Amino acid sequence: MKPVPKTVERILELIDSARTICIVGHVRPDGDCIGSQVGLGLALEGAGKEVTLWNQDPVPDKLRFLDPKRRLARSRSGQKFDLVIATDCASAERLGKVAGHIEDRAHLINIDHHASNTRYGDVNWVSPREPSTGELIFDLCAWAGWKITQPMADCLFAAISTDTGSFQYPSVVPETLHTAAALVERGADLGHICQEIYQSFPLTRVRLLRHVYSTFRLTHDGKTAYFWLKKVNYSRAGAAVEESEGLIDHIRAIEGVQIAVVFEESEPELTRISLRSKTEAVNVNAIAALYGGGGHKAAAGARVQGTPLSAQRRVLGAIKRALAGKPI
Repeated sequence: MKPVPKTVERILELIDSARTICIVGHVRPDGDCIGSQVGLGLALEGAGKEVTLWNQDPVPDKLRFLDPKRRLARSRSGQKFDLVIATDCASAERLGKVAGHIEDRAHLINIDHHASNTRYGDVNWVSPREPSTGELIFDLCAWAGWKITQPMADCLFAAISTDTGSFQYPSVVPETLHTAAALVERGADLGHICQEIYQSFPLTRVRLLRHVYSTFRLTHDGKTAYFWLKKVNYSRAGAAVEESEGLIDHIRAIEGVQIAVVFEESEPELTRISLRSKTEAVNVNAIAALYGGGGHKAAAGARVQGTPLSAQRRVLGAIKRALAGKPI
């Protein structure tokens, strides 16, 4: 077993001394967020803690199998906690409305793997080397001596799988595969997890995918692919916003494409962007940082102020400069 970092020793001390613990995650939660939250929540319940799980946004339908008892709920004001733990959240702003509901607490622990993390906690365990927060939670359980049950194994395996593109991204390291194997040994139902996440899409999402394939564009000599998602596109497909998760991978996979972008209408003067890079030459985290966002070198996001056309021009311009090796 790896030696316990000093930061983790402090985290375990705070957990040991706490009775009421709230675990929070980021807006529009993904598999790593939900899997890490529920997995850690189950571990802390097993350790005798009174646990609350809060998010601003509901659990996506595809991930509800990880939380069959509906532990995850929307946050509310007026509740006090001995300890709050944020998982997979790079900044306090990414907590959304939850941030205003966890102010009455003794301590805030920030556990995350994003390089752009702002270290907003009282104790910050941020490890960008790990491809997922789920791996950090696995290590925490091992160091604490908490038994990993089958439901916990499902949650942590799903967290790791979704944030590594089912182990396809270059961020995967040998320890990632070792952890995944250990979770399968502890009961993670690989077939069920893959069926739920990768092989069971509603027709509404397929309609969104049809929109992607009929409207995406290539630029920068075919090195950049992008498409728009507007509110009317969701309405026409009858789809929920969370059903857009993973659509970017379809244009990222086009031969010759190095950068993929999704522009998503948020408000009339606000555009949400998601960026993916297939080349070491372009750090999309740096591009997202231009607009107050962040993430990883190969995957990042931000919200861009201004008209949709202005947002598109500025982001594609930054990508063009980055592809040419020029300052962005």
